[in-house]
Order: sequence, then C-alpha cells, then structure tokens
Amino acid sequence: MRFHPTNWIKGNKSNCLEGKTIVIGITGSIAAVRVIELSRELIRHGADVYAVMTKDAEKIIHPEALKYATGNEVISEITGNVEHVEFCGLNGNADLYVIAPATANTISKIACGIDDTPVTTFATTAIGSKIPILIVPAMHEAMYSHPGVIENINKLKSWDITILEPNLEEGIAKIVSNQNILLHAERLIYSKAKFSRKLIITSGPTLEYLDPIRAITTLASGKTGNELAKEAFRRGYEVFLVHKNKLGLNGINEIIVNTSEEMIEAVINELDKGGYDAVISAAAISDFYIESYPKKIKSSNPMEIKMFPSIKLIDKIKKQYPEIFLVAFKAETGIRTEELIDISINRMKESNADMIIANDVINKGMGTNDNEVYIISKDHTIQQVNGSKREIAESIFNCIDTYFNGEYDLFAHD
Repeated sequence: MRFHPTNWIKGNKSNCLEGKTIVIGITGSIAAVRVIELSRELIRHGADVYAVMTKDAEKIIHPEALKYATGNEVISEITGNVEHVEFCGLNGNADLYVIAPATANTISKIACGIDDTPVTTFATTAIGSKIPILIVPAMHEAMYSHPGVIENINKLKSWDITILEPNLEEGIAKIVSNQNILLHAERLIYSKAKFSRKLIITSGPTLEYLDPIRAITTLASGKTGNELAKEAFRRGYEVFLVHKNKLGLNGINEIIVNTSEEMIEAVINELDKGGYDAVISAAAISDFYIESYPKKIKSSNPMEIKMFPSIKLIDKIKKQYPEIFLVAFKAETGIRTEELIDISINRMKESNADMIIANDVINKGMGTNDNEVYIISKDHTIQQVNGSKREIAESIFNCIDTYFNGEYDLFAHD
C-alpha cells in the first residue's frame, strides 16, 4: 500500500475525526490558498480529506499542492468513476462536504440547482443524499451584500445547509479561521441534532477594581470554560458563554463581562428570558468585592483594602430557577482527595447543584492545558478524569447528556 508523508501528521492533535471522510470543494476565490492549511488541520484531527476543484480554483492553487496537502488524488473533473456518487451519493463515502472558499457564483449555482463544475455537481449530489454540507463564503463585501446572493444564502439555510458567516473586514467578506471550520465540521458530523438544548456557561476570572486602572483577580485562564463551550456546541447545544476574554467562534454566543457583579447580573438576566435547560458555572468568580476608589490611588501612600463576601451565583440560580440543571465547580488547594470530595459534596448540597466538578489547583488547573478533576453526581457517584481540558469537557458532557437523554437516573434528586 502506498504511504504518503501526510500520514505523519494524521491524528497529531486529536482523533476526534478519526475514521471520518471530509471532501473539500474549492472554488475560484483568492482564499483558496488557505485550503492547504485547512486540509492539514483536519488531517491532524484524524480525518481523511479529499479535494474537489473548479477550473477557476486551479488558476489560484495548483492541484498538485492539494494532492500534497491531502495525500489523495485531486478531483478536477467528473469521470467514468462517477466521483460525485462515490463520495456524496446515497451510499457515499463522505461524512461531510465542505465548500471552502465558496464564491458568490458557486453559492448561487447551488441554490438554483445548477451543477456545471465538479464542486457544484458534488453539492447537488450531497443535497439529494442528505450528506451534511458546510459552506464557507469568501468574496468582496459588495458581492456578499448583493440581494440575490443574500436570497440564495437564505435559501440554502432553509435546506439545512450550514453557512459559516465570513468576517467583514477591509471591504472583504473574509474566510473564517480554521478553528471555526473545524468546530462546525465536528458539530455537523457528530451532533445530528436529535435534541436542541440551551445552556449558559460561565468561564474565566472576574475583576474587582481597586481604582480605574487596578484590579484584584484570580489566575483562572478560562480554558476549561472555553472547552466546555466548544464541546457543547459540537453536541448541538445552543451555547451562551459569559466571560471576560472574547473567544470569537461563530455559533457560540458570548456575553462579555468584567466584574463578578456583571457576571451574576448577566446570567440572571439570561435566565429571566426563559428557555434555558442548564447552567455550567465554571468561572472563578471572585468570592469578595471591594470598595473601589474613583481615582487612581497614589502609589506613595500606604492603604488598606476592605473585602466583603460576594453573593454566590450557584446559590442564587437554584433558589430562583429550581428546574435548571446546575453544574458547579469547586477548587481547593493542597488538601487530601477525601477532604476535597467531602467539601465538594457539602457544597453541592448547599447550592442544590445537580453535579459538581472538584479539583485541587495547587499544581495544575488554573492556566494549564490539562487538569485532574472529580465529577460528582447528586447520588455521590464519582468519576475521576485526568487529561486535557478538552477531554475533561467531553467527560462532563457525557454525564450531562446521560441525564438529559434519560438513559438512567444517575443524577437523581434527593
């Protein structure tokens, strides 16, 4: 069997797309130069990638470059091998068809059922076979604003085709980041949207201002909350992420806050709107608030800081919204595992949370890329998870999904 050097990088970042075949359709936008790195990124997460090109795309990027990038022969015409049926037919090999970049011309052709290029022929076949399609537009902003293009995009959305909205900068509708495309690819391949649930995730640190330019905070990075938000999105949840540092991923709604007061107010305001199923309180919300000085404190003067206990968000949530599924977090430092678990169980009972995630952050957790946590349910079932924060997020959502899917009553209420 022929070995291609592309296999050297396969699965280097994760195996989340292992065994999955993704076909990328490339059209005649200058953004076609981005497809090499996009292909490699998908492969690094385990996918098998095949490229389909229009003649105009070949003017911008050579097929041999994509053959190198994917490790597979590039499809630039439909032959007697009926490639469109092989990959996107009723029993086709493709798990997902991505058109990136998608020009105004190609978008409009697909919407009108025209298939006069390999890319549009693959699209027509995939639509008829109900293979998931992800379209990633790239063009000048004036073209993206054309009423006909807007109408055609909306038409494709009505067919359950996912359109990944571009970044509008410098008069150009620019192709989004590889991270955005990867995240949406995972959602389309895995979620299958059997249910639609809505949740809030709090993440990262909050600030308590000493004066207009100084603040007290924690060492929380927000990495766990970000991974939880991405994992929820992959699984088909509607996600609202309340935090300080913007993540900037299409499809994840963000509410930017600074102080603990702002975070608590934002969460309660959202819950007041109704329709939420769960809250994951992963943020390291300050346990204290302080009296802030209206002007900069002079550095030459000694001073005292008065700190006052803050309202606990998790206590407030269950008192006002007892039907919400609540996941709390409990961080301690330098204590025995048995003590950590006992403290966390008591805190879960006090707040009436449905699950609590306990960890000792003395060595890792805050700011690190991995962690060791204990997922504790209301019936005191305990699961230890040690790994990357993505792996931890996956384990947490495995437990949450078990509850929502009603497979068994792991989280029975007292």
